[in-house]
Amino acid sequence: MAGMTRRTWLAMLGLAPVMGGVMAWVKHESEQREEPTPQKLSPRERLQRDHLPNVELITHEGQKVRFYDDLVKDKKVLINFMLTKCRDGTCPVTTANLVRLQKLLKDRVGRDIFFYSITLKPKEDTPAALRKYAKNHHVGPGWLFLTGKPEDIERLRRGLGFSYRDPVEDADKSNHVGMVRFGTEALMFWGAAPGMANPQHILRILLWEFDRPLPKNI
Repeated sequence: MAGMTRRTWLAMLGLAPVMGGVMAWVKHESEQREEPTPQKLSPRERLQRDHLPNVELITHEGQKVRFYDDLVKDKKVLINFMLTKCRDGTCPVTTANLVRLQKLLKDRVGRDIFFYSITLKPKEDTPAALRKYAKNHHVGPGWLFLTGKPEDIERLRRGLGFSYRDPVEDADKSNHVGMVRFGTEALMFWGAAPGMANPQHILRILLWEFDRPLPKNI
């Protein structure tokens, strides 16, 4: 996804319908890249290469995982970026809202739907800090808080579309909006929603998106 302006992000916060469907960011960007080898990549392979890098991360429980192989591949996921020390108060409000969403989904979180919160400041947000944050917000099972090398977090942030066009604005990692990205990786269905939207509304969108049947030939 191309970088967004602050105005675009803020406009998205006010949208009643949540953006969904097959991503324009895959079609617009990935199809215009030169393939690195003579072998033609499938759309799903291009999506993984360009937007879902298989970087190593560390969970708030201290476990090393690979983003694509372990967390995203063949899964239904909801992803956001956050800070344990958020200067504008967006993160605790968004986290509390997602906790409400997690309760509405009941035992599906951790069974067939997975929540991932990735820190924007990995040097500050250690696994211990993330573990404390998750505990303080009463996060349930099936929701991982993740940190890693700064350069890997940056690849994820840009690949998932959490960036600004203005380089000065984009360089400030405290400058963020409480958006969440959700998707069914196997079907390449992805969308975005305001993390502070009504949880019941996000729930309806997620169930419409996530409960599509998986084709047998993927």
